[in-house]
Amino acid sequence: MYIFADKLYRKNEIKIEDENNKIIFTTTQNETILEWLVKNGLPETFVEDIQNEDQSVIYEENENIKLIILKYFIQEEENRLLYTDINIVIILIQNRLIFLTSHEKVVKEIVSKFFRRYKSSDRTEYSLYNILDILIDRTMSIIDYIDIELEAIEDNIFYQNFDEEEIQKDLYFARRSLNKIAKLSVQENDIINKVYNHLTPTIRKKLKYEFIDLKEHLTFLINESKTYLDRTGYLQNLLMGFISNRMNQAMQRLAAISLIFLPLTFIVGNYGMNFKYMPELDWKYGYEAVWILNLLIAYLIYRWLRKQKWI
Repeated sequence: MYIFADKLYRKNEIKIEDENNKIIFTTTQNETILEWLVKNGLPETFVEDIQNEDQSVIYEENENIKLIILKYFIQEEENRLLYTDINIVIILIQNRLIFLTSHEKVVKEIVSKFFRRYKSSDRTEYSLYNILDILIDRTMSIIDYIDIELEAIEDNIFYQNFDEEEIQKDLYFARRSLNKIAKLSVQENDIINKVYNHLTPTIRKKLKYEFIDLKEHLTFLINESKTYLDRTGYLQNLLMGFISNRMNQAMQRLAAISLIFLPLTFIVGNYGMNFKYMPELDWKYGYEAVWILNLLIAYLIYRWLRKQKWI
């Protein structure tokens, strides 16, 4: 279990009942935390939401507890542009902020970033803002990374230095990730509004500009993810255009080769007929003449095709 008070600990010795432990980071598998939450009034429906990996983003509250579920994007091994989302659970209860997620690595990452911002004098609501800002900044960094990768893909397509199958996969996974980010960013924008509106008037006044900053970042995420989603469509069309052009060029070369051999086939076909009286058959230089004629015709057609830039 990872608990954050004034310092970062990795031991279970610190108890949640300790009044000094105002901010707690741990995993959803931590039974001690879940039992304490239930004991202190967390409804069963909230517990089900916490443990449901397919839970969408929500904001729920009762008289004593506020439950916020957001999403954190992690990179999949299958492809560098494929990101899947996991639940981030934030609970405000008895002047404590409890952060839960299923991945221990994510807990460490968030704690590390939060620790650099934290001051012992911070109110719980300001710590909540810091966590929300860290989560949104993480998603913004993903958007920036996808943008860089899409630029690299575009360059590869233009220089025709690409593996068609690999780029198709990259674009497919980028579209999946961007579509998910765009959809969840819209939902999270609504959640941020609810969180802000349910703060006390005094806290709302103090955190007004902080939450405006969060909303601006979410608006940026929504707009940029949709823009890059359109860009992946453009890159797919561009890729298909280059592939089609390659095939057209190949077919054009095949047609050019066929055009060279078509008159030669005609000439050879004539001399393949078994007529008794064919003057050229008895001519001493007939064989050489046919060869010269074939080569001359082939050369002239080749020169014409080169001039027309068919080959």
